Amino acid sequence: MRKLILGVVLIQIILFSSCHTKKEEKGKPIAKKPNVVLIMTDDQGWGDLSIHGNKNLNTPNIDALALNGVSFENFYVQPVCSPTRAELLTGRYFTRLGVYETSAGGERMNLGETTIAEVFKHAGYKTAAYGKWHNGMQPPYHPNARGFDDFYGFASGHWGNYFSPMLERNGKIVKGNGFLVDDLTDKGLEFIEKNQENPFFLYLPYNTPHSPMQVPDIYWDKFENKTLQSRYQGEEKEDILFTKAALAMVENVDYNVGRITTLLKKLGLDDDTIIVFLSDNGPNGWRYNGGMKGKKGSTDEGGVRSPFFVQWKNVLKPNTKIATIASALDILPTLTDLADIELIGTKPIDGHNLAPILLKNDVDHGGKYIFNHWNGKTSVRSQEFRLDNHNRLFKITADRSQEIEVTDMHPEIATALSSVKMEWLKETLTNKKDDRPFTLGHPDYVFTQIPARDGIAHGNIERSNQYPNDSFFTNWTSITDSITWDVEVLADGEFEVQLYYTCKPEDIGTQLELSHGHTKLIGTITQSHDPPLLGKENDRTPRIESYIKDFKPLPMGKIHLNKGRSQLTLKALKISGKQVGDIRMVVFKRI
Repeated sequence: MRKLILGVVLIQIILFSSCHTKKEEKGKPIAKKPNVVLIMTDDQGWGDLSIHGNKNLNTPNIDALALNGVSFENFYVQPVCSPTRAELLTGRYFTRLGVYETSAGGERMNLGETTIAEVFKHAGYKTAAYGKWHNGMQPPYHPNARGFDDFYGFASGHWGNYFSPMLERNGKIVKGNGFLVDDLTDKGLEFIEKNQENPFFLYLPYNTPHSPMQVPDIYWDKFENKTLQSRYQGEEKEDILFTKAALAMVENVDYNVGRITTLLKKLGLDDDTIIVFLSDNGPNGWRYNGGMKGKKGSTDEGGVRSPFFVQWKNVLKPNTKIATIASALDILPTLTDLADIELIGTKPIDGHNLAPILLKNDVDHGGKYIFNHWNGKTSVRSQEFRLDNHNRLFKITADRSQEIEVTDMHPEIATALSSVKMEWLKETLTNKKDDRPFTLGHPDYVFTQIPARDGIAHGNIERSNQYPNDSFFTNWTSITDSITWDVEVLADGEFEVQLYYTCKPEDIGTQLELSHGHTKLIGTITQSHDPPLLGKENDRTPRIESYIKDFKPLPMGKIHLNKGRSQLTLKALKISGKQVGDIRMVVFKRI
């Protein structure tokens, strides 16, 4: 009997060792599938970190992700928000996806694309996104329709207020709680605690340091009177107050990254969680950025190089630096491999799997290029060179500032990269006119927001700002004025309608008509609501975006909408005073 027991134990040891060895060869732990926390900042430059040589600020928690994990020295995103987010979410070039703008519908990813959230959800993960979505507001473009079980934040681009602003939770309008990045992190912490026993995928697309430049006093006070040591090196003038505000906002982000890592450690999840950190484009102002040329919006090095840190304790070797070029496209195939889950979807992925590099430093530079494109300008980066929009060649590994053109020294490389660029544009860039309507009334979702951002004003009506994302309509003075939206109702149904408005006391009594096709709904403004413009009192520097207001919901009643495409029209049947008031959005609730 004793021999039998010893034999069984020996067999168990052999089997365990065999299993353990197999897992170790893949570089993955034996435990449950790893959690993923994906953090992306908004308009933070590569140089906005102390680990990258910026002496103006201190970012110990973000820096620790690099020190405890792997940092890619040559990681790239697109020049602006929506394209980078689309590439991160799908692993496919944004030029294939119908993304061509940052507002007015051009930020939407085409339907039929598979997102990273859908991949992880299919593998049994709980998924959540808290922050700035910026790839479509109305279902099926909404994050809840693209794989995220829970969404809290705003689906538009820039937002007009960072202190307890109007937000949404899974389509329902809600009010934020405190400074926005802190609030988003609160939701992330709650999600982690709730799902600590299950694998989870948490996406935290923070909204800072994008303007408006708002940040709590505790961070601003540190920078307001500080002399900056690390400065922008180019001829363009640096706005010092703007820089200080941006750096204060980054230090707030760092504080919140620390809150995430502290909780993971407290719950014993830090060994089981992959943490990824990056930004969505270059800095939103001329400030220290490692001497690179360009900022946000530029296809030069400084406009598209991003920090990229991946931490997975006890799996990835700490303080590892990787020189291989990589991009946001690579995140989806890399994380699915690290998590050992199936990469679902019917369309080919443009990104590369970085797992072999992360786990074994298995470097292969051959044949990979990074393409950066925006506003008709395109550059291409190889491992050693960058060909800019004007087909000038730079040895970027030795010349980040792109000061020394080497086209004549390497004409064959310049010609080859120019050819690669043209082929890429020919293959991926769609010049087809965007004819997609704004969707309304998806049968699987309760709420649809139809904001001023997506509307067209007629007559005297004006938009509150040239940048639409957080704007509203104002100066509505005539019954011949109207607002229209190009809308497609996706399924027949009954809807409760709320109109978010402001109205002065003397203008009470305005009667409004909302119509879609032959269906009409009439409502009357019976209560005044005339709040002041908000934002300036919290701005550290003057903004370019619209100021906002505290808009009030007006229940307009119920309307039956029939499936089909037609203009959604809001017009005034009667104006009792001098004007209708200001209009922010219309919200439809399927009943």
